[in-house]
Amino acid sequence: MTNKMMAATFGAALAASATGAFAGTLDDVKAKGFVQCGVNTGLAGFSISDASGKWTGLDADFCRAVAAAIFGDAEKVKFTPLSAKERFTALQSGEIDLLSRNTTWTMSRDTKQGKFAGVTYYDGQGFMVRKSLGITSAKQLNGATVCTQTGTTTELNLADWFRANKLEYKLVSFEKDAEVVKTYDTGGCDVLTTDASGLYAERLKLVNPDEHMVLPEIISKEPLGPMVRSGDDAWFNVVKWSYFALVQAEELGVDSKNVDEMLAKSDNPEIKRMLGKDGSFGADMGISNAWAYNIVKFVGNYGELFERNVGVNTPLKISRGLNALWTKGGLQYSPPIR
Repeated sequence: MTNKMMAATFGAALAASATGAFAGTLDDVKAKGFVQCGVNTGLAGFSISDASGKWTGLDADFCRAVAAAIFGDAEKVKFTPLSAKERFTALQSGEIDLLSRNTTWTMSRDTKQGKFAGVTYYDGQGFMVRKSLGITSAKQLNGATVCTQTGTTTELNLADWFRANKLEYKLVSFEKDAEVVKTYDTGGCDVLTTDASGLYAERLKLVNPDEHMVLPEIISKEPLGPMVRSGDDAWFNVVKWSYFALVQAEELGVDSKNVDEMLAKSDNPEIKRMLGKDGSFGADMGISNAWAYNIVKFVGNYGELFERNVGVNTPLKISRGLNALWTKGGLQYSPPIR
């Protein structure tokens, strides 16, 4: 065997070993009795902890949905707050089982960092400025100093957009989100840029939120969703279909308030399959046939998650927009459970 052949064989063995090391995440999660979920260190509406240590937000609730699917208990989850820079290392090393941290689905991340299990929030990058600057469009930002977070897609999007529009800018970036917000709030930069949903959340942290505005331009596609490690299809299936169950429940009009009635009385074959009365869809994934029932009962459907965390009646006041169901002009769509 040549040296090249030996090196290739050894490399393949290492890759197989690395993949196999985490090939039983579902069994590991069952054995320890909880899901270890990586979330943002603090982003209102998505994942943030209160004074008592309770985590709330769309991303945090997705972690609970996965826990409900596996254990029938949405509280069997532990949260690991992670910076943008830390998140992929934590996932690949096995420190966390699931990453649910406002993370953009890109080709390089999907092929190198792990696997995305769905899009829990369709977003796009925007800009926030002080109203006192008199700026109404991002195209007036020539020469601006722009604050953002390192280890995110925003830096590349920023460079692409300014270059395409023949504008100059100066970048000020930090690893920690809190540093970005503080620098912007104290006048260390003219502009804060991140996903538009994040801008509405960060605005709430400013000393005088009403003195700031989000500009109308959206400069990128930012499909945000949960990630798992590559090479573990059983775990990937549980996480992916937990997301689809949230969406399908809303599509079928099943929510946390009527799920018991639907289980007892509905003759709709789609509802009966989803709630575990027909078929063995949960058992086929290695969990209870009541997996989707438990998600809806203890966490809600996708619409409930959206409205209580980021919707128009929350401080963020975000309309459904692209995150509405496909039947209502949005992009949220579930394959059938059959």
